[in-house]
Amino acid sequence: MPDRPRIGVMLPRDLPSSLLLEYARTAERLGFDELWVVEDLGFRGGFAQAAAVLGVTERIRVGIGILPAAVRNVAYAAMEIATLEQLHPGRTDVGIGHGMPGWLKQAGAWPERPLRFLSEYVTTVRELLAGGEVAGLRLDPSVVPAAVPPLLLGVRGPKSLATSGRVADGTVLAEPTAPEYVTAALGAIAAQPGHHVVAYNVGAVDDDPRAAVDAVRPALEWIGEPDWAPHLAPLDIADDFASLRARSATRQDFTAALPEEWVRRLALAGTPEQVRRRIDELGAAGVTSSVFIPAGSEPLEALIAVARVL
Repeated sequence: MPDRPRIGVMLPRDLPSSLLLEYARTAERLGFDELWVVEDLGFRGGFAQAAAVLGVTERIRVGIGILPAAVRNVAYAAMEIATLEQLHPGRTDVGIGHGMPGWLKQAGAWPERPLRFLSEYVTTVRELLAGGEVAGLRLDPSVVPAAVPPLLLGVRGPKSLATSGRVADGTVLAEPTAPEYVTAALGAIAAQPGHHVVAYNVGAVDDDPRAAVDAVRPALEWIGEPDWAPHLAPLDIADDFASLRARSATRQDFTAALPEEWVRRLALAGTPEQVRRRIDELGAAGVTSSVFIPAGSEPLEALIAVARVL
């Protein structure tokens, strides 16, 4: 049996600023291995969040998932990453990706050849962080970190996943990440041993398993939209899922009608022991970091609840 994945938690993108640092300190105190921050259009910047939470914690690893490559000049991104690594060595995982096409197009930053752009971007960042020179660009020796932090690609789709296997240290798989999806993704990644696989999943933990399932339902309302088709395709419920989505008048009707068994397969929901078993199943499929997106209206309460699996 593979080792159980490291267990992480996502810092909510809409968390009130007054709670941001408390949330990070609480995640570390509760014993989470990792804290992941997100950079979604219109919310908070990834580097600023990472620097803030690294500064108020001592042990927990901080993942940035993900930085949309096309909106960040490669040299300046390398400078930011180098700064984090020098100030907090060995504690940062850097996720880089295409970003959501709609958001990038809104920002006027979608590249003409996104796959080639992403591959060259990651390769250049790594070379700069290692002290090399690319097209006349280089970091001053005084800011080159002692080690290049892990660079992961947050992608979906077979060609993008294959690129991750070639150029990245790991892959971030967005929610929902079922074991079947992990297996399919790893087939496309075709990476060498040691490739880090991060799996995001909406989560709720409760002694009443039905209450946990009901808590995560609202967060599943968007599943079934085209961007998430690769997540569902490997599942034996994919066709039935699409049919339910098509005949549901509203997203609320859709989530209310989801069978409990489907919700369990698309989230980390249940009693502490049920969720631990699910994390072990993800680990057996190849996940090395299982990251909760806690469900609930009270962020700190939701964080404390999911920590019961630790």
